[in-house]
Amino acid sequence: MANAPNPMTTKQSAHLQSQLPKLSWDAEKSNMLLPSHLSKPLLLGGSERGGIFLTSDDHALSKQIEQLHSPDARNVDVRPLFHLVEEIIHRATQTIEAPALGKREGEGSRLTLNGLQEVPDLPLIVERISSEMTCKLLSGFDAHNTTLSVLNMLPHFSWEAKVVLTLASFALTFGDFWLLSQLYSTNALAKSMALIKRLPTVVEHAGAYRNQFEATNKLIRAMLDTTRCIVEFGELPTMYITEEDPEVKAAMSHFPIAVYWIIRSAVAAATQITTMSSKGIEYMSATSESWELSNWAHKLKTINDHLRDTLTNLYRLIEDKKQTNAYNLIKKVIYHTMHIDNTKVLKTLIYADDDVPPLYDASAKRRVHLEVLKRKNVLLLISGLDISHDELFILEQSYTESKAHAYEIVWIPVIDRSVQWTEAMEVKLETLKASMPWYSVHHPSIIGNAVSKFLIDDWHYRGKPMLVVLDPQGKVLSPNAIHMMWIWQSQAFPFTSIREEDLWEQETWRLELLVSGIDQKILDWIREEKYIFLYGGDDLEWIRKFTKEAHAVARTLRIPLEMVYVGRSHNKELVRKVCAAITVEQLSHCWQDPTFVWYFWTRIESMVFSKIQLGKIHDHADIILQEIQRLHSHDKSHGGWAILAKGSTIVVHGQGKLALTTLQEMESWKERARREGFEVGFGTHYKELHMKEYPCHRIEFPSSVRIPNSMLCPECRRHMHRYNSFLCCHEDYTAAAEISPAVAAAATAAAQYEA
Repeated sequence: MANAPNPMTTKQSAHLQSQLPKLSWDAEKSNMLLPSHLSKPLLLGGSERGGIFLTSDDHALSKQIEQLHSPDARNVDVRPLFHLVEEIIHRATQTIEAPALGKREGEGSRLTLNGLQEVPDLPLIVERISSEMTCKLLSGFDAHNTTLSVLNMLPHFSWEAKVVLTLASFALTFGDFWLLSQLYSTNALAKSMALIKRLPTVVEHAGAYRNQFEATNKLIRAMLDTTRCIVEFGELPTMYITEEDPEVKAAMSHFPIAVYWIIRSAVAAATQITTMSSKGIEYMSATSESWELSNWAHKLKTINDHLRDTLTNLYRLIEDKKQTNAYNLIKKVIYHTMHIDNTKVLKTLIYADDDVPPLYDASAKRRVHLEVLKRKNVLLLISGLDISHDELFILEQSYTESKAHAYEIVWIPVIDRSVQWTEAMEVKLETLKASMPWYSVHHPSIIGNAVSKFLIDDWHYRGKPMLVVLDPQGKVLSPNAIHMMWIWQSQAFPFTSIREEDLWEQETWRLELLVSGIDQKILDWIREEKYIFLYGGDDLEWIRKFTKEAHAVARTLRIPLEMVYVGRSHNKELVRKVCAAITVEQLSHCWQDPTFVWYFWTRIESMVFSKIQLGKIHDHADIILQEIQRLHSHDKSHGGWAILAKGSTIVVHGQGKLALTTLQEMESWKERARREGFEVGFGTHYKELHMKEYPCHRIEFPSSVRIPNSMLCPECRRHMHRYNSFLCCHEDYTAAAEISPAVAAAATAAAQYEA
């Protein structure tokens, strides 16, 4: 409860309230927090370091003002009135600062009375406040007592209503005075009224009193800024912020003194206008010194800065709570609600205005509504603007082949909101949308912050493209089918986790698993039951030795042997140069199209991620996983590696150094190879060497993917040690120092060969 008012205050209040018409309000229409709802006074605290500097007099004054504050349940929206006050003061201040006073301003106001209908007695209320200030001033009351008198007229109104109503009364006085200054030279009625108010004299000598006018304007701006803060506090939504929140309590403890200084400043400014009208401009400096006005403006600015900082923190807190609520709603809609179709789920993820279609259809070159996806299988392609041409090429190929399956893809572009949106990003966005044969979200701004949080926290989006599969009812069938798409393409339809497990059940460790859909020539070799070496790395010297020895062994044993170089998963420029050298020197078959190299390693990585997603990462019996991990590990080392297959059957998958040594030591196993086959002789000797030397295995994951907590070694099946690492692949560095002299020479030869 508020502190009990003193008897004199009670008597004055009762008298004034009996005469003052009440503002109308509708408590049911508003869900906003009114600062006046506090049930007991909050004492001012702190010091200059803690927020607002308050003297001991200010503390006593704050208590006195609180005794004049007994709000009731009336709930008045003061925002429309405050907008009107700002408009009046803005235009009047423009008049003061204009180089020639008395000129007419042509631009009209856009404000109307529509927002003020709930305050039918507004003119009478404002007029009585204005009269109170004028009567007190003319009766010799000082500014302090006049301020308390105004406050005593408004005990049952909220803090924001008190200051806005007072500013409205000041705005009428202020606006009326300067309106006549605009019109008196062109309007006979205005001229007569201006003479009574001595306006011609004021206008003629305005230049000599510019300092006083500037001080008044500064004070008025401080009044408006501080009032704006208090009004904003009154509009804080109660569903997110309540009066019990510590920051709200702390801020509202400053309201009594803030309201006091706003009203006292309005009284001081009104005094200046009234003095000029009643006594003339020569009395102006005596009644309102500019230094005093500046001091009050500074005091209000200090209060405003503190309140504004608090508001900023509260707005941030409100936004966080809004996003949390929105995030929880998304989870509820997607995971805990049954739907008859996918419309609700799609609208939850993609903001859909009834009038503005959120999707772009590249084939039709127009925007469309989400209804085009209703009751369809939908694959949500989630990525940034950096999605590559290679990724889009493979996706488009699968999409085109799978049109009979009746599923649609929708691209959801996700951007980092902390990065400034640029024209270059806009161009990139439009280019990507135009190049995609499926639907795209029109703009990343349609994807809300809560949706972005859901994509990251629940669907584990880390920057790499992913495909989330929704059935016709909006149920999530797969949290990420991109790995299935890379491995099996359209065969993976309908891209469910169950389908993913079935496909793995049908797979065996064979050469087609590695090269399917990439190189038809290798598939022809497989059908012909040829011996095939698949090898990689970027050590050109090892490649030269390995291919030379392999050709020699093939000639000696008279076997059909083919070799293909598959490069590495990164450092594309170096791989291109190595491939050029292989081609010039005719060392083996090599993929000239870098898309083949990218797709090969993307599929290998996808196989690992697919196993992780299915929870198979610790399956000791999964031979495919072990071999894929081993291949993934070989790729992370700069040394070479090789896979030997006979037709479809993979015989040896090994480290490059041991594979080369095995070839070089052919004399020790060639007889067995002649008797039992090349694959037996080579494989047996390789395994003997391997038993003596176990190379370390390193499996790296980019930060853009979700990695498992632990992983088993593909060789010994123990848990691997986990380290954080940094990697630079010099993708943009093309200086000669990047590669060895041998590779540089080979690249030069390749360039001459191509010419």
